[in-house]
Amino acid sequence: MIVSPSVLSLDYSDTKSQIEELNQSKATWMHFDVMDGHFVPNLTFGPDILKSFVKISDLFKDVHIMVDDPDFFSEVFIKAGAEMITFHYEVMDSDEDIQALIDKIHALGCKAGISIKPNTDVSVLKPFLNSADLFLIMSVEPGFGGQAFMENALDKIRTLKKWICESNSNALIEVDGGINEETGRLCAEAGADVLVAGSYVFKNDIKEATEVLCNM
Repeated sequence: MIVSPSVLSLDYSDTKSQIEELNQSKATWMHFDVMDGHFVPNLTFGPDILKSFVKISDLFKDVHIMVDDPDFFSEVFIKAGAEMITFHYEVMDSDEDIQALIDKIHALGCKAGISIKPNTDVSVLKPFLNSADLFLIMSVEPGFGGQAFMENALDKIRTLKKWICESNSNALIEVDGGINEETGRLCAEAGADVLVAGSYVFKNDIKEATEVLCNM
C-alpha cells in the first residue's frame, strides 16, 4: 500500500523534526492540499511552501488542488515541484475540458489525477480510465481535516477497481478523508492503492502509523 501523509495536519511549530521522521518512515508519498477559499471554504498553501518541502524531502509530491481554476494552478504547482496533480471533476465544464487538462499536465512532465467529492457519482470517471494516472475518492467533504470517514466511498472504490481491471488501466485509486487503521483496512480490502492520512499520522507516532497503513 502507498501511504501519502497529508502535511495539512503537520505540526508547523515542529516542522523540521516531523518531516525528518516522515522521511525515515515507510511513507513514499507526501500529500499536499491546495485550497483557494472558493471551491472549498478554506485557504491553505501556495507554491512557495511546496518548494520548501521539495528541498527537505525526497518523497513523491502528491498535490491535490481544490480550486476553481485548475488549469492555472496545475501549471503553478508543477513548476513548484508537484509530481502528481489531482484536480476536481466538479469544477470542469465538460469531459473534453477534463481530457485537455490531463493532456496539459502530462505535457508539463507531471502525472494527472481526477478527484470526486462524496456526492459525485463514480461513473463520471469512466471516460478517463486510460488517460488519468490516478483517481482520488474523497471520503469526506473536501476543505477541512479531521472529518469522519464516509462509507459510501467503499462502493465507489470497488466499482472503480472493477472498471480499471476490465480496461487494463494502470491508474491508481487513492482515498482521502478519515483514514486510520480501521478505515484504511476497509479501503485496502475494497481495492484502494493509495491512502492519504493526516491526523492519524501526524497526531500519533509517525513511523508507527505509516507502517500500519503500508502493511494494509
